[in-house]
Amino acid sequence: MNDHRDAILRLWGRQLYERQGEPLAWAEAVLEATGRPPNAVTAAMSGRLDALTDSPSDRAWLLFRTVAKLAANLRGDGHYDADVGSRIGPVALRLGELEPQLAGPLGGALGHPPDGPTSLVTVHAAELSGNRTIRLRAIDGLLEWAELGHPQARAALSEVASDHRTQDVTVWTKALNRIDLFGDASVEPGLLRALADTGHRGVRWSALACAELGFQRAVPLITALLEHPDPMVREGACEALGLFEEHAAVPVLAARLDDESSWVRSRAAMALGQIGGAQALAALWQAMTQRRNPEASHLASAIATFGPPIVDDLITLTTDPDPDLRALACRALGATADDRALPALEHLAAHDPAKTTLGGLVATAAKQGLRTAHHIRARSASIYDRRSSLD
Repeated sequence: MNDHRDAILRLWGRQLYERQGEPLAWAEAVLEATGRPPNAVTAAMSGRLDALTDSPSDRAWLLFRTVAKLAANLRGDGHYDADVGSRIGPVALRLGELEPQLAGPLGGALGHPPDGPTSLVTVHAAELSGNRTIRLRAIDGLLEWAELGHPQARAALSEVASDHRTQDVTVWTKALNRIDLFGDASVEPGLLRALADTGHRGVRWSALACAELGFQRAVPLITALLEHPDPMVREGACEALGLFEEHAAVPVLAARLDDESSWVRSRAAMALGQIGGAQALAALWQAMTQRRNPEASHLASAIATFGPPIVDDLITLTTDPDPDLRALACRALGATADDRALPALEHLAAHDPAKTTLGGLVATAAKQGLRTAHHIRARSASIYDRRSSLD
């Protein structure tokens, strides 16, 4: 079996085992389907590996030992051993392949046809109409199958994402969190409807899913969410606009740099850094140098993303009379890891004991900047060395 099929069978085996209300009774039925002597079945179900010594050593041996270990663990401490139990399905399926006359009986005993993975995905899709616990289990299972490329799982997830009105919000947002696994143009209308429903508790995830899939028609609706009363929604809107790298959104994101929520302020700064450009940089620089908020490290981090073009201005800022600005300049310079930044950071680390508004020292900020710069440079060198060794 190739690696991909092995992964599918392991997942199928785990989910199959987890569905069993009485795993020992199920395991016994699987053993009985092999047609081996009843005394061998009894020995395995006793949980005593030594009791199997009198059983014939044949192709079913691994299945019998697996069940015996499960029984021993369960009867020994009362705990189900999911790792052992999840092997029963794949081992039994493999046995059916080696002994075709057993394929039918084993498939029936397993509780699903021998094409197990496909039938289990069908079960998960049907469970989306069950109670909340079952729905959550089903969506997790479908996501795992989608990650392995199962087309039926992806289709079921697309159906979930396409209509927020019929879905439990937790189930719906779980699906949208992994929209990359299954999303395509078919889900766009449903996501746009959900995005327009600003009272829906999952509207934040609608914005992020649209951004992940690049649905440009969502941009105006997402921009409007920057005025939403829920700070989590405003934060999600900032993140989504950053993913779009939407230059037209720079003015409204700049306004969020003064948001009452620190989460929103930080995410707006990150988004401006992702978008880039002179207008975004000017907004970040103005917010930092005007000291509109003493906790402005997020602004320094966002400014650092502009790289070499901003280094000289940051070096100049390290001579500003304001200790807060010198400290912020140190944090930003460290994140650039630029050669030009090192002398300025070393100087402040050795000679600037001034305190900032928050009680820290400029010298400490400079030392942190140096550590950040050295770490980034070391990591870059390591990556370069690995790539060179592959050439």
